[in-house]
Amino acid sequence: MTELKEFKLPDVGEGLTEADIVAWHVQPGDQVEVNQVIVEIETAKAVVELPSPWDGTVSRLLADEGQTVDVGVPIIAIDVAASPDYSERSPVPAPATESAPAAGQAPDLAPPDQPRPYTTQPDTPQPGKPERQAVLVGYGVKASSTTRRARKTVPAIAAAAARPETAEVPTGPQSPVPAVSAAPAVSAARALAKPPVRRLAKDLGVSLAELAGTGPGGSVTRDDVQRAAGDTTVRSVSVVQNGSGTGREERIPVRGLRKHMAAAMVSSAFTAPHVTEFLQVDVTETMAALRRVRDLPEYAEVRVSPLLFAARALLAAVARHPLINSSWDGDAEEIVVKHYVNLGIAVAAERGLIVPNIKNADALTLPGLARSLQALTETGRAGKATPADLAGGTITITNVGVFGVDAGTPILSPGETAILAFGQVKDTPWVVDGQLAVRQACTLSLSFDHRIVDGALGSAVLRDVGSMLEDPIRILAWT
Repeated sequence: MTELKEFKLPDVGEGLTEADIVAWHVQPGDQVEVNQVIVEIETAKAVVELPSPWDGTVSRLLADEGQTVDVGVPIIAIDVAASPDYSERSPVPAPATESAPAAGQAPDLAPPDQPRPYTTQPDTPQPGKPERQAVLVGYGVKASSTTRRARKTVPAIAAAAARPETAEVPTGPQSPVPAVSAAPAVSAARALAKPPVRRLAKDLGVSLAELAGTGPGGSVTRDDVQRAAGDTTVRSVSVVQNGSGTGREERIPVRGLRKHMAAAMVSSAFTAPHVTEFLQVDVTETMAALRRVRDLPEYAEVRVSPLLFAARALLAAVARHPLINSSWDGDAEEIVVKHYVNLGIAVAAERGLIVPNIKNADALTLPGLARSLQALTETGRAGKATPADLAGGTITITNVGVFGVDAGTPILSPGETAILAFGQVKDTPWVVDGQLAVRQACTLSLSFDHRIVDGALGSAVLRDVGSMLEDPIRILAWT
């Protein structure tokens, strides 16, 4: 005898509430083993591979590629060998119409070997019971005192439970069980739909209460609304056309990394008072030193760029001015000075801007820093940066020069106090010893949080970085 088990989308340890299905690695009928990668998901921070928690046969995929799924919602059903005590379990949850749960409470729907669904109630530990139960070793839900916003509503959980085809049941003979429709559970409360879908329904004159949602937990999707409005040209990217039929506007869904980046930039811009200072620097000597370093055997297999020297100069400036490497704790009304440097590197990945960081970069040698820069950049551009790579940064550097840009006003990464932009290096007329000469120059831009860093400190940091790039010997003298 086998049993049909559902694998619910886990919290990968970052306190996230949803993720997008990027790509399935399996299809119905495929045999899977424990820890075999079955799906790639895109969270608000990175693309993560999820392994199978069981040996068995894939029965069905419960979420489509490109779909946004809430944490705790089933995404795949797998036929596995029945456990010895399976006969003691209730094969199918009772229909929602027979006994409605008390207000504010969700029915107990999860099988014994999976975490209970999230409700709108706060996470309150029960005496003698663990606060959370891990889904899989490596990315399960961890016990935490951190307060998080609710992930699922009671109607959504009830609607998901009412699907008999995704319940955990034995495949052997059993008495027939009447099908239970998810629609009553949804219609019993306000129709489930995201704000953009509600806005679309309002614009098209469609009543959400009259729709049977096809999304997760019976939620109403954009496609449901458009079908109800009689639109037969449903597309994931909507094109607004003029009278002649020529597309002039395009709507691109904001999800995953791009969604997180947008929220982080808005939060940073409207939380920390930004100040940006600029400094043009003659980096001719640095470029000469760069060419010599490239010829050394220690750098034979490493790509050495001007960013390496800019990063080393910034690390030396942090050592001279520790307050630039700090964060603002508004709740405690304290400035937290970090006596370590996790150097963030802004990377333009295919899925959006990410800022992975080099842990303890201040303790690395120059060859070690070069290798870390190259590895982190390649990993980020390939979309393989992990949540750990993206967490814990203390100060950031961004290389806008690779785009042919001289300078900019970079926005701080949330929780950090400063970010340095390194502009393009180009031939520039420069006065040297009273004579006009052609030198290689670039522009440095330093944005900082004015709650922590005043103009004097910000100027001192920028001046030090510029001095070290004008004369790389200072990097050795000051470290």
